[in-house]
Amino acid sequence: MGAGHAHKLYRRGDSPVHGLPPHTKLVAVLGFVLVVVTTPREAVWAFAGYAALLAAVAALARVPVGFLLRRLAIEVPFVAFALLMPFVVPGEQTTVLGVAVSVPGLWGAWNILAKGTLGVAASVLLAATTELRGLILGLQRLGLPSLLVQIASFMIRYGDVVTDEMRRMSIARRSRGFEARGVRHWGVLAKSAGALFIRSYERGERVHLAMVSRGYTGTMPLLDERPADRAQWAAALALPLAALPICLLALLG
Repeated sequence: MGAGHAHKLYRRGDSPVHGLPPHTKLVAVLGFVLVVVTTPREAVWAFAGYAALLAAVAALARVPVGFLLRRLAIEVPFVAFALLMPFVVPGEQTTVLGVAVSVPGLWGAWNILAKGTLGVAASVLLAATTELRGLILGLQRLGLPSLLVQIASFMIRYGDVVTDEMRRMSIARRSRGFEARGVRHWGVLAKSAGALFIRSYERGERVHLAMVSRGYTGTMPLLDERPADRAQWAAALALPLAALPICLLALLG
């Protein structure tokens, strides 16, 4: 877990957001998402306010709008589900562009799209300003069980290794003239998946033995001993604290 691992969502920079300790940003995003989820779906103006807050954070972090929008494509399956709700949810009917749709379904679709998009956007900004190693250290600092932290760190470290192994196996199959074109080829793909599992399992055993030989006892040391100061906590929590009055106004209204 000591080596840094860049990922596609991360955007290098030296902005004030990049410089915040990872665990403070994790708490800030969690708090912001909780505020957004608590907001009544009928308070449309409130979600516009949340979007403005995220836009301000993105500007402060120097994350381009295009970068953010491209990463939001991950929520496309949820968008497809939301678009179906006005047609399948029973209740009062209305007409939109000449098509009869359900009013509760429209509100449900809006609720999913608004809250889901804001949550994903906040997560993308977190990933864009924090390296994977930093996220793992942040979870460790927040007291996540050591075993889960180790599992996550090994997934990050060896995920690319397993992916490269799978790619080499695919190249080997193609070099022998194999192309998966139908059900009759599923057997070959299943055997390849089994071989990949065995290789990964054996690699895991070798890694574990190497760690034990170097003194591993089942726990990993805390690599970052520097706690966040009050100024850093205040800067990180500015997002959820700014969103909280909007939520309260929406609840009271």
